[in-house]
Amino acid sequence: MAKAQAVVPIRDQIADILRSNIISGDLEAGSRLREESLAKQFGVSRGPVRDVLLQLSKEGLLVSKPNCGVTVSEAPDDEMQELLVELRRIIEYRAAERLVGKLSDADASALEDILTKLGKALDEGDFTEATKIDISFHRYLIELAGGQDLVMLWEPIVLRMRMNYKRITNSKQAVEEHREILKQLVDGDTKAALGALQQNIR
Repeated sequence: MAKAQAVVPIRDQIADILRSNIISGDLEAGSRLREESLAKQFGVSRGPVRDVLLQLSKEGLLVSKPNCGVTVSEAPDDEMQELLVELRRIIEYRAAERLVGKLSDADASALEDILTKLGKALDEGDFTEATKIDISFHRYLIELAGGQDLVMLWEPIVLRMRMNYKRITNSKQAVEEHREILKQLVDGDTKAALGALQQNIR
């Protein structure tokens, strides 16, 4: 019997579309988002749209100001980017220290599947999808190490960074950076795992 496909709530669908448009740059910094026009665009009431705008504001992708409405946040300047990288490393280092040598075969296999998807997206030049898959790899580890509490601390930081694939010269480089993280976690080498994370998070 075929497995029933999970139904994605409309709020999550709208959030994913807007998040992708921000990451890709289709929604530029400073762009104003209006509940009424988004509700019309997605064929829903303003309630779900309002929830999505609040969610993306908490993630750091949108900014809500009195009398100004909701706008796409500006990309962080160099100083802020440096701070975000430092904060992200602190969280991911702590997660790695908890996971090193403790990943199950099922977890390792699931992470390998994510890396396969990452390579495919990069080969196809879909950098928006690659960014989302990249984030899902790290989120998997964060959630495994500290549950939703740690994810909620980490996610706004990584999304605010607007992960930049310009430094990646090819899909093999991107995938191998992540595969090295996974290898060292499986092998139980804490120092090497932290070094692999440092190479990837920059």
